[in-house]
Amino acid sequence: MRADILRPGWAWLAPGTRASSTAADQVRALYQQTPASLAGNLTGALLLVGVFWGMADRTESLLWLAAFMVVWVYRLLMVRAFNAAGDARDEQAALWGMRWNLGTLASGALWGFSMWMLDVDSNPELRTVLLILIFSYCLGSITLLATQSSMFLAYCALSFVPTIAFLIYLQTRYSLAVAGVIAMSFVMTAVLGRAYRRAFDYAIELKVRVEQQMVQLRNEKAAAEAARRDAEVANRAKTQFFAAASHDLRQPLHALGLFAEALRSRSQDEQVAHLVNSINSSVDALEGLFSELLDITKIDTGGVEVLPKHFSLQDVFRKLRLHFEPTAFEKGLDLRFRGGQHHVYADPLLVERVLRNLLSNAIRYTNDGSVLVSARRRGGKLLLQVWDTGVGIREREQEHIFEEFYQVPDQAAVLDPHQRKGLGLGLAIVKRLAGLLQAPLSLRSRVGHGTVFTLEVPEGKPQRTDEPLSKGKPALGLTLDHRLIVVVEDDQAVRSGLEVLLKGWGASVLCFESVAACITWSQLADLENPHPDLVIADYRLETGHTGVEAIRMLRRRFGEKLPAIVVTGSLMTGHEKEAQENNFHLLVKPVVPNKLRAMIAFKLGVR
Repeated sequence: MRADILRPGWAWLAPGTRASSTAADQVRALYQQTPASLAGNLTGALLLVGVFWGMADRTESLLWLAAFMVVWVYRLLMVRAFNAAGDARDEQAALWGMRWNLGTLASGALWGFSMWMLDVDSNPELRTVLLILIFSYCLGSITLLATQSSMFLAYCALSFVPTIAFLIYLQTRYSLAVAGVIAMSFVMTAVLGRAYRRAFDYAIELKVRVEQQMVQLRNEKAAAEAARRDAEVANRAKTQFFAAASHDLRQPLHALGLFAEALRSRSQDEQVAHLVNSINSSVDALEGLFSELLDITKIDTGGVEVLPKHFSLQDVFRKLRLHFEPTAFEKGLDLRFRGGQHHVYADPLLVERVLRNLLSNAIRYTNDGSVLVSARRRGGKLLLQVWDTGVGIREREQEHIFEEFYQVPDQAAVLDPHQRKGLGLGLAIVKRLAGLLQAPLSLRSRVGHGTVFTLEVPEGKPQRTDEPLSKGKPALGLTLDHRLIVVVEDDQAVRSGLEVLLKGWGASVLCFESVAACITWSQLADLENPHPDLVIADYRLETGHTGVEAIRMLRRRFGEKLPAIVVTGSLMTGHEKEAQENNFHLLVKPVVPNKLRAMIAFKLGVR
């Protein structure tokens, strides 16, 4: 017998290759199916001996059964040894395959020579039973052996050829016909085995292709993940660039607005006042552009954290009134708020930013009439709405207004020149923030009559920590005479502009360029003399210090109730949360003087 019949067809493969791994898998599959094969063989052998026991020579039957049991026990011991070998068996897959093949070929030979070893010459019924068993085992071997072509043919040959030879040896008409049938069965079995082998090879090929695709997919996924990380790094770099550029650009704009207002207070010339108004309007427009760019960048880079809680709308409405009332007053609009007694369960900062953007749009596109911010219940929800009596939005434009950089055509005609310079990001920001809040956003509008935007949020519960409303609205013309204001600002131009402006409003001003200088002054200050009425500090100061440090230090010296305003050139670091924790109000550079004055009046009024 050829040596390659005793070896699996895959035994020559080098260890460590993909194919040798497949060979090890095949050997494991053979040994896993062997117990079932052994049970079937033992059942057939016992059935055969039981049938032959009273009809054939018992000695021959016992000899055949003994030979069968020797082979059967060998195969059983091989299975147990293979299972006990553990991981080492994979390294010797070819050897274990050869051992398995030896036992299988020996079993096939015993079945093939069974007619020679048993006395069936004169008993056609016994021969028929034996032929059925032999043919059944050959068919059953297809799933086990068809993956090894040589081995399968050898097993079938050992089973069929001795049987065919015995039938020819009998030289009867019946035995010769059966021999022909068995020969045809041998050929058919070989064809079935070949077909199964092709199907198996195709399945293996598909498996290899799938594995290759998986490897390719993993590589592409890794490349995509690397690209995503690069994009995130680029986004962070873009965000940091916007933050840094915004801060640096806001500083001179902030100083420009302060100096312009100081110029107005020193001149009674109407033309000068008109120029100052134009400068302040342009500065305000630039501030809006910076804020929109920073907001959209922060949202798109995942820098906005949603922190829902129960809160009262009173405080939100109060801040909005403080911020927008001067602008509405300048345009002759009636700015009203209704429903502040309601409570909301959402992120208060995000809700405020949504209403802030909507209110800014409403005032911008309304030249006559009023703007209303309201809250009302509907089915366990609160509808936060911003109404205006402005130009309205055509129906065909309504589906586009939430897109980035989209501006409604023909509406520029109703705006002043400095108001036409928006980027078209305000409503895109509103849409994204509403998505973060998981709050449905809708609008209704009629051209020439006005627009209403509606944000649907969960209703909240009253909280004891809600801040009480201030009694009345501080007048914008509130005098600052006999008020001492401490300014902590490291930019000389901004510091000088603030000093000139505040002194022009009648305040006494102490300016410091660093936290250290402010600390030195506070330690030498006489508590019996008037202490500061207000602190105005820049957020980012020298060598990593912040205005919040100066505020904390001054409060330790002059009392925790000391009002404070922080002016910053960046919105990218979550100052709103820090402002709540440290009880100060935030203004974003460039600050238009009337907003600064309104904020100062508000802080001094609630003290």
